[in-house]
Amino acid sequence: METKGTDEVENLKSKFMSAWHNVKYSMCIMECLYDDIVTGNVDGFRKDFTSRVWLTYREEFPALPGSTITSDCGWGCTLRAGQMILAQALLLHILGRDWTWSEALTLEPLDTETWTSSAARRLVATLEASIQGERAQVTQPMCAAQGGAEEADSYLQEAYHRTVVSWFGDAPSAQLGIHRLVQLGMTSGKRAGDWYGPAVVAHILRKAVDEAVDVMLKGICVYVAQDCTVYSADVIDSHSGRTGNHSDPQGLNSGAAPDSRAVIILIPVRLGGEKINPEYLSFVKSILSLEDCIGIIGGKPKQAYYFVGFQDDSLIYMDPHYCQSFVDVSTSDFPLQSFHCPSPKKMPFSKMDPSCTIGFYSKNVEHYERISNELSKILQPSSKEKYPAFTFMKGHGKDYELSVAVEQREWPFIRDTRKAGTTSGDFVLL
Repeated sequence: METKGTDEVENLKSKFMSAWHNVKYSMCIMECLYDDIVTGNVDGFRKDFTSRVWLTYREEFPALPGSTITSDCGWGCTLRAGQMILAQALLLHILGRDWTWSEALTLEPLDTETWTSSAARRLVATLEASIQGERAQVTQPMCAAQGGAEEADSYLQEAYHRTVVSWFGDAPSAQLGIHRLVQLGMTSGKRAGDWYGPAVVAHILRKAVDEAVDVMLKGICVYVAQDCTVYSADVIDSHSGRTGNHSDPQGLNSGAAPDSRAVIILIPVRLGGEKINPEYLSFVKSILSLEDCIGIIGGKPKQAYYFVGFQDDSLIYMDPHYCQSFVDVSTSDFPLQSFHCPSPKKMPFSKMDPSCTIGFYSKNVEHYERISNELSKILQPSSKEKYPAFTFMKGHGKDYELSVAVEQREWPFIRDTRKAGTTSGDFVLL
């Protein structure tokens, strides 16, 4: 009886936190005023940003492995940021860099007043339903019907789009969903409700892709840099399938074609000590300007974000701190709107937490050589930057007798339960 009471308290607490995060998130959203950005292609920017898969806190999904937790609200932001960088790589891999979602420009902005009022009403309704032992019902919007002259091609692209999103569903069966990531994190001593650092998440993503069974995921893998070093021979082996991974522990798949797989390169780094080193600003800008960069898993000392670009000395990001209801992605026509964000946000570079993971998408060996050449130029230390953020080395990591174990200790984001203030500087004004 005592256990039942405890579970009810935890569930009530979880629902309260979910609703509160919605209110808090809504206070930080405003409709962006789009003007000329850098190239003047406003619609191009909006399409590109909104087409990226937005993965946020969710609630009321099946209990996570080893727990009774049914929401990642308040602790799963780094996992969500990791999912977003992985989703972007998969969109590039399957649909190409030029693809954009057909409904990107029609998606309704997250209006401050509307969402705040809705979240507040839901807070009351959820608490009342919890007390009465009932479950609040949420109606999801339906997708608009597709059409047009290129309907067949659009239908195929939309099918791939939905497939990518479904891999990140909040259910045990989703191959890259939070249930799978939490389960893989348990092998590193993590559990549902724990904080996950950017480096640990990088290794969890590698395992998730490595063990995925979908045939479309067999043509791509994840390489995680060791001790801020990318070993070129290891990346090239990853392209060919000679990786010594779970499915091929001895690296026996030497008969594979040299460019049989694409590689997602994740590089955990630390850009400073306790605080971000301002000298890295130009470096981060240069990294995010590269065509092959898929973004940064990072954040600030209160929360994790997915950085996708910059404006002046501020970073543009996608924010996972909005708690949405569970969506069943196993249906063929599940609504896509909640998986795309129409409102970019920004924060000053000076607020960035120094612990982060940088990502790149490499299609083949030739592509990787181009990436490494471009990065080698950026990584040349200046008179102020005595040491590069990371390096490239020839050969394999094993040649240097380095351990490939998951990083056991990370510099965590400083937990602060105080409400963060919001100013006009938090928004992308274009």
